[in-house]
Amino acid sequence: MEPVTRRTVLVLGGVGAAALVGGGLFVWSRTQSGEPDPRTAATPSPTSTRSPPGEETGTLLEPEVLTSSGGRLGLTLTAALTDVVVAGTPVRALTYNGTLPGPTLRVRPGDRIALGFRSELDAATNLHMHGLVVSPEGSSDNPFLLIEPGDTFDYEYQLGADHSPGVFWYHPHRHGNAAEQLFRGLYGAIIVEDEEPVEATRERLLMISDIAFDGGGVHVASQFERMLGREGDIVMVNGQVGATLLAKPGERERWRIVNACSSRFLRLRLDGQRMQLLGVDAGRYAEPQDVEEIMLTPGNRADVMVTAVEGTSVLQTLPFDRGGMGMMGSPSSTTTGADLLTLTVAGTPSTAPPLVVPQPTTRDLRLEQITGQRTVTLAMGAMGAMGMGGMSFTIDGREFDHERVDTEVSHGAIEEWTIVNTSPMDHPFHLHVWPMQLVEVGGTSLADVDWRDVVPVRARSTTVVRIAFGGLLGRTVYHCHILDHEDNGMMGVIRVD
Repeated sequence: MEPVTRRTVLVLGGVGAAALVGGGLFVWSRTQSGEPDPRTAATPSPTSTRSPPGEETGTLLEPEVLTSSGGRLGLTLTAALTDVVVAGTPVRALTYNGTLPGPTLRVRPGDRIALGFRSELDAATNLHMHGLVVSPEGSSDNPFLLIEPGDTFDYEYQLGADHSPGVFWYHPHRHGNAAEQLFRGLYGAIIVEDEEPVEATRERLLMISDIAFDGGGVHVASQFERMLGREGDIVMVNGQVGATLLAKPGERERWRIVNACSSRFLRLRLDGQRMQLLGVDAGRYAEPQDVEEIMLTPGNRADVMVTAVEGTSVLQTLPFDRGGMGMMGSPSSTTTGADLLTLTVAGTPSTAPPLVVPQPTTRDLRLEQITGQRTVTLAMGAMGAMGMGGMSFTIDGREFDHERVDTEVSHGAIEEWTIVNTSPMDHPFHLHVWPMQLVEVGGTSLADVDWRDVVPVRARSTTVVRIAFGGLLGRTVYHCHILDHEDNGMMGVIRVD
């Protein structure tokens, strides 16, 4: 099949003909004795604003920014039930450090993050630094850690000097509790700085999440909702609903967008404005791509330049059909659309400088010899007679078992994985630690180099990726990033040694 570029097809694997416009791709320790406590190095950015928990409609605010200093960032992060305001209504949600979202961590390649974590939750938890290429062992990005209610834990993460710049995020990853805790409000952003800054009038963080409430608390999903993958009826940006932004004609803004939803796919449009996509997750395209629509699966991030055009525009997420359970009479999991925020562009026009984006050396594994091939099969099946026992969610026919290693890889290997989805639902696939290069989606080969840590795998379809297992060693996981599906068993264990 002839390769395609982002200029010729917006969605690989299909949102439908109506979406085939524009030019975007389916975007889908405590401190050692005698050493000063590194938490004292946490430096709030002087230009940052801290949004009140769940601030209602108004100018879009951003979380507090904690910036590294002298090669390290130290902070304390507390997970707790907090009184917040969402869409003008006082409710109780989970937060990190009392805000929704939690603080933004801003670091540079080569930095060390020392994070003192405290849990005031009513269930076990832990912390995943999503997308960061850091050790999965010990007190680093270890998904097998168990932090009980009332306990503390000292995390430490060392970024490599060659770590990719980009927007990343953190959220809970304790098996069985991940979807519930993320949905109730536990998430925050991480930004790894470019070595050479991308010039823009201003930079904005947009953390998009959804939530639902019953009375004064977050809605507790039913087993049926967990099988589908829960979605909230309120969609927020930085914990706000219906927020506004102001800009002048000609200004160029850098928007770092995070899909922090537990199950919702985001089809983003900003009609009337010029959007240029720099990359998805930690990937950076060879040149900015003009797009009319950007699609992010749960866990994906987008780095976008927006050049302001006079007028009023609404950032929307459009409906998307991510399939169903395939059971007689069961509904599909069609995601509803929502207006996210309003951008008003008015005033004295300005001229943005030429867009110059630093291009890190991008490795293309299609030009290198692979050392192995694997097929990874994502499946759903009925449990019990007539499926009355619910649904099973498996990878290669097995539900998650933290004591079992499902995939063993030799350090330095370059492998090609064919991810097969036999189920009637989409399953975005996430691999910790080692980024994946998209090679083929739904039978269509990619012409461009495209690196992700979450890749789309459409219902009854396949996605092909290549992975270089260099650098770090250890044991971690891969899973569906519809976190209810992960919690229900669609996760495997990988060890690289």
